[in-house]
Amino acid sequence: MTADHIDLATRWRRHLHQIPGTGFDVGEAADFVARTCTDLGWEVTTGIGGSGVVASLTRGTSSRAIALRADMDGLPIEERTGVAYASKNHGTMHACGHDGHMAMVLGAASALAKDIAFDGTVRLFFQPAEEPGTGAEAMIADGLFDRFPTDEVYGLHNIPGLPAGEIHTRPGSLMAAEDNFEIRITGRGGHASAPQHVIDPMVIGAEIVLSLQTIVARSIDPLDSVVVSCTELITDGARNAIPDQVVIRGDARTFTDADSALVETRIREITEGAALAHRASSEVVYTRVFRPTINDADCVAHAAAAARRAVGADRVDASCRPITASEDFAAYARAVPACFAFLGAGEITEGGTAPLHSRDFDFNDAILGAGIGFYTSLATARLPEGNRS
Repeated sequence: MTADHIDLATRWRRHLHQIPGTGFDVGEAADFVARTCTDLGWEVTTGIGGSGVVASLTRGTSSRAIALRADMDGLPIEERTGVAYASKNHGTMHACGHDGHMAMVLGAASALAKDIAFDGTVRLFFQPAEEPGTGAEAMIADGLFDRFPTDEVYGLHNIPGLPAGEIHTRPGSLMAAEDNFEIRITGRGGHASAPQHVIDPMVIGAEIVLSLQTIVARSIDPLDSVVVSCTELITDGARNAIPDQVVIRGDARTFTDADSALVETRIREITEGAALAHRASSEVVYTRVFRPTINDADCVAHAAAAARRAVGADRVDASCRPITASEDFAAYARAVPACFAFLGAGEITEGGTAPLHSRDFDFNDAILGAGIGFYTSLATARLPEGNRS
């Protein structure tokens, strides 16, 4: 890897920052990465899972293949960074750094195509709809691993708050699952002055909101990490009218399938019991949006070794703490051995690095070289010259 690859990646990143899309509507970015990879000599297939792009480059005779994944979608946020290359698409911006993720993988594509020898196939997965958590599954459902056989998948996400250029990962659970729930309580509304004639769903809803907090306190092993949050409470009442219905919406974060199942069971039991006690009816809808991101131990060892070569041993943490944010990279990790890692974007400061999902966020171009170095080091180590396995 040379400074030229980093300079190219910086230009690509700033162009991608100007053309964000959301969900599966990432046509401009998909077209750009497809053209760029084609120009670099990669074999490109578009339209995977709707708008995903896969690029492949084969050298030598080995049948082994690894994949490097980048997410393409932005967020429905109006940008206020003030940078010269700000979003041209009104109401949409790259507030999570996916422009940088694409640029790092493109930088690695440039280096691998021109300067770096390996034996096997490197694949690049450019994925839509990471933010809603549906893009990876859509690509897999469209035959991703059948059409493009892959032994291992690797990915990076920039993280403001970590020192710039550091790479952190861990074996096992790295990021949490995200489950969503909606509880509907139906009572009998009426005049606020005559509560004796009603079945008040507000009282039942309040009881449920408080009782849900006992799930973590009294049903989960204290050594496990689980978060249950009620985030919305909606009624069809008025200032002087007790409502007929209350809807409670919320979010649960877990690191294991067992804890996810336990949370769902307890939400249903608590809701049904509270409604029954007050002569109301209830309904619970529980959906799993993201699964936990669980890293394969061997892939973590390979990723940590590549990171040490790329950024130095003192800037790598291979046993970092997990976080309760979620990532649909988890879908790849449930299909093949995989490792996801965090790339430090620098400390969050006033007028400097902003938090993810902020309208002030802009990817730190100074860390592009670390990401490119990590990916190219992985490719050469996992697909060494002379490998015939």
